[in-house]
Amino acid sequence: MINKVMNSAAEAVADIPSGSTLLVGGFGLCGIPENLITAVVEAGVKDLTVVSNNAGVDDFGLGYLLRTRQIKKMISSYVGENSIFESQFLNGELEVEFNPQGTLAERMRAGGHGIPAFYTPAGFGTQIAEGKETRDFDGRQFVLETALVGDFALVKAHKGDRHGNLVFHKSARNFNPLCAQAGKITIAEVEELVEPGELDPDMVHIPSIFVQRIIQGERYEKRIEQRTTRPRA
Repeated sequence: MINKVMNSAAEAVADIPSGSTLLVGGFGLCGIPENLITAVVEAGVKDLTVVSNNAGVDDFGLGYLLRTRQIKKMISSYVGENSIFESQFLNGELEVEFNPQGTLAERMRAGGHGIPAFYTPAGFGTQIAEGKETRDFDGRQFVLETALVGDFALVKAHKGDRHGNLVFHKSARNFNPLCAQAGKITIAEVEELVEPGELDPDMVHIPSIFVQRIIQGERYEKRIEQRTTRPRA
């Protein structure tokens, strides 16, 4: 029987070399692979290129890797919650490639589906399009964007089985499936690890073919970036 379960997060990321490109799931702090990020920090690898919609916050998520200066380049969409990111970027210590959010998502989707590039109207006429091929389709201008493929993808799921089938929980689904498909080696952490056959096949969001390693996660904080509430009556 195929068993992709690793003994620990540390074991799962042990062969990630310095200079790798990592695709990291999550949206803000929702659905981020907390245990795997911590394991990468502790592994001490350097010069990483990290592709993620967000860059975490100062003391959580990808903010850990920024604080230890293990990230050389970020390919992101929204990074406004991290002052460490801001400082390193403005001081020329961190290379940054900004993408419109939909473009970032499509670049990973394309990478996972073997599509090398695609045209999108997003970013035309802005700095996003500088140095890129553009083309007219039916009187509208489009920008050519290339696919993104990672050496490794780190994702978080609600449930998974030993084969690597994954089920995400509500909004934590976000960028995780895209990252999982676009990683050459995808490592998943799950809140609940079950035996093969326990997952309803109709509920599987990412089939096992896309996942090479899986771990049982621990001690989830599940922080919220910005909590907005209304006064009680």
